[in-house]
Amino acid sequence: MQNNDIYTVSRLNSEVRMVLEQQFQRIWLQGEVSNFVAAGSGHWYFSLKDSGAQVKVAMFRQHNRMASVRPQNGQQVLIKARISVYEPRGDYQLLAELLEDAGSGALQLQFEQTKARLLQDGLLASERKRPLPAMIQRLGIITSPTGAAIRDILTVLQRRAPGMEVILYPSLVQGASAARQLCQALTTAYRRDEVDALIIGRGGGSLEDLWCFNDEALARLIAQSPVPIVSAVGHEIDVTISDLVADIRAATPSAAAELVSSDQLHLMERLHRLRRALVQAQRQLLQRFSPRLEQLSQRLQARHPARQLQQQQQRLDDVGLLLQRRMQQQLQRLQAQQQLLDQRLRLASPVRTLQQQRAQLQPLQKALSQAIRQRLQQPQQRWQLLLARLDTVSPLATLARGYSISFDAQQQVLTDASQLQPGQQVHTRLAQGSFVAEVKATTP
Repeated sequence: MQNNDIYTVSRLNSEVRMVLEQQFQRIWLQGEVSNFVAAGSGHWYFSLKDSGAQVKVAMFRQHNRMASVRPQNGQQVLIKARISVYEPRGDYQLLAELLEDAGSGALQLQFEQTKARLLQDGLLASERKRPLPAMIQRLGIITSPTGAAIRDILTVLQRRAPGMEVILYPSLVQGASAARQLCQALTTAYRRDEVDALIIGRGGGSLEDLWCFNDEALARLIAQSPVPIVSAVGHEIDVTISDLVADIRAATPSAAAELVSSDQLHLMERLHRLRRALVQAQRQLLQRFSPRLEQLSQRLQARHPARQLQQQQQRLDDVGLLLQRRMQQQLQRLQAQQQLLDQRLRLASPVRTLQQQRAQLQPLQKALSQAIRQRLQQPQQRWQLLLARLDTVSPLATLARGYSISFDAQQQVLTDASQLQPGQQVHTRLAQGSFVAEVKATTP
């Protein structure tokens, strides 16, 4: 037997460890915790047993600080571990990387089974992942309209890409119906075909809170997206099936907003650089062509239609001034003729003749008025004489001397008492006024 065929204990344990680690992938294992020890280094050591056997387990500090529970003796747990050998003692053991209570551990097992199916169908392959568009003008967001995720995303976009249009496809992100609503929101976004990229996600929570994002139907629908999808579920330590299937995984919703706006900021910076280069190139081009432009400008000014137009305008002004002078001269001639005709008209005017005839008519009018007065005075004197004679025989004059005249009801003058009857009314006229009397008795 050669010396190189003789194993040392260290060599044996080392090679057995390598064989076990290479032969076995990570496995899920469920059992009861016993002999739990938390070392001062922060590492955990315990045994995992069932009714027929047990195995030693070591869980180092970098893994156990992410555990959702601290194991207790007698507790049923589910662990994800690698098979190894502790070489100094030759102990076969498991190196745990994940540890959960058996209840939540069932969810983790379901997570791994779903992941395995999707991996087998090629939906987790990196070559099918698409980068974000260089310029996102309209972004779709699938999340709760009242959650912290939408506020965080909008805050980042307002700061980094204020011009980006955002369309929210609201959905529940927790609960029994959340996965169905997320699928409906994705289907709506695909049908409307109005965005350049999509963000799907929510803020942090427990495994149960985030479980809707581990739905296999949702994962397969994400894989069918016509536009790149960024998955931003929970915190950085949370990983969901949606994160694995999506084109890009973001640690948080805010990080997702940073991702979709980073290219836009880079593009804006590039546009600013191109603008500065364009302005500089324009300056250089203007400087180079400025002399030629000045020369052409001078030639253009010499032949410019404005020059011809100025000459035509000056000639038009001259003709206008000449026309104005001719019109003024003609107006002066017409005014002189009008003055001459006015004088001749005044000399031949009937007004003057009327004035002369009016002067001749005035003494005739005076003589006529005097003759009329004299003619009227003679009948007036005669009328006054007849009036005086008439007055002497007038009944009124008799009344004025104290006499009166009586009338019956028919206004007949009473001259005989026999014309009256006792009780009959008699009207009597005096020189001044009249009265009515009643006959008491008559005397023949």
